[in-house]
Amino acid sequence: MTDTAAWQAPIAAPSEAHRDRALTRQTRLTKPPGSLGRLETAAVELAALQGDDRPGVDPVAITVFAADHGVCAEGVSAFPQAVTGQMIANFVAGGAAISVLARQLDAHLEVVNLGTVTPPPACEGVVDETIAPGTDNLAVRPAMSMEQLEAALAAGDRAAARAADRGARLFIGGEMGIGNTTSASAVACALLGKPARSLTGPGTGLDRYGVGRKVAVIERALRRHADPRDPLQALASVGGFEIAALAGAFIGAAARGQVVLVDGFIVTVAALAAVRLRPELRPWLLFGHRSREPGHARLLQALEAEPLLDLDLRLGEGSGAAAAVPLLRQACALHNEMATFDDAGVEAGS
Repeated sequence: MTDTAAWQAPIAAPSEAHRDRALTRQTRLTKPPGSLGRLETAAVELAALQGDDRPGVDPVAITVFAADHGVCAEGVSAFPQAVTGQMIANFVAGGAAISVLARQLDAHLEVVNLGTVTPPPACEGVVDETIAPGTDNLAVRPAMSMEQLEAALAAGDRAAARAADRGARLFIGGEMGIGNTTSASAVACALLGKPARSLTGPGTGLDRYGVGRKVAVIERALRRHADPRDPLQALASVGGFEIAALAGAFIGAAARGQVVLVDGFIVTVAALAAVRLRPELRPWLLFGHRSREPGHARLLQALEAEPLLDLDLRLGEGSGAAAAVPLLRQACALHNEMATFDDAGVEAGS
């Protein structure tokens, strides 16, 4: 692996002492036990992960990884590949959904370009990590070489390092890449051993005929793919640069003590690959929302994850995870600021 691979760096276990103290505090707050539901459990998990009796999520760092996909040659997307480069410019200009949400959250937004067929317009604010002008066509040959995979994982780790340098306590990874639901579905099928139809959806808005064509392309790729259960082989064979970078970023973030808030279908595929690489990563992953993309439910089940929101979202970019940040902020505020029964002079229940 290149450099000192972050996916080989130690990942700390959650602090059971802080978890126990947080659980005890929750029983003493002026409310019936468990009455705040998952707002309570979220605060307890954050306290354990952060090793802090006063958990918090700020500062928040959001990194969007962008790349193109050679599989678009198979007609798997309703949009042309030029859109990837155009959206990179839109992100940094502030016009994309995740740009608006980042402003609302006062979160730092970074955009990382891993390689596009049509380069984005010249603009400031894009981190250039170009590996190639997109991956190869996964339907007929491996999407990337192992060297390219290593470069993508390392680029993700560098993004996590930059977020840590800014003091981020919560890391959100987003993605942009025309054709990337095809790659993500293929990786999910490989890792879970599921047929293509069970994990393939409309992506950017394909009709049922388009989804059928996408399924056929993924089936071709899976027949070519030799070692379905190995996460590195799956990423290299049928993945995307941005999916691999997300996996590297999540491992790198956890290794640096940053909690990860996972977005929708594509990002959850990256999370699954990262957990297969490093099982000790799993406690560091919180899940923002349940995507409308059909395969997301199977991925969440595989990761034993219960997302915070279910809003029929399927945009990507990190938008669903960003939408869940206010809930985590509220969970922490309630945990840290509510009075205990003793503080308020209120009698506790029996």
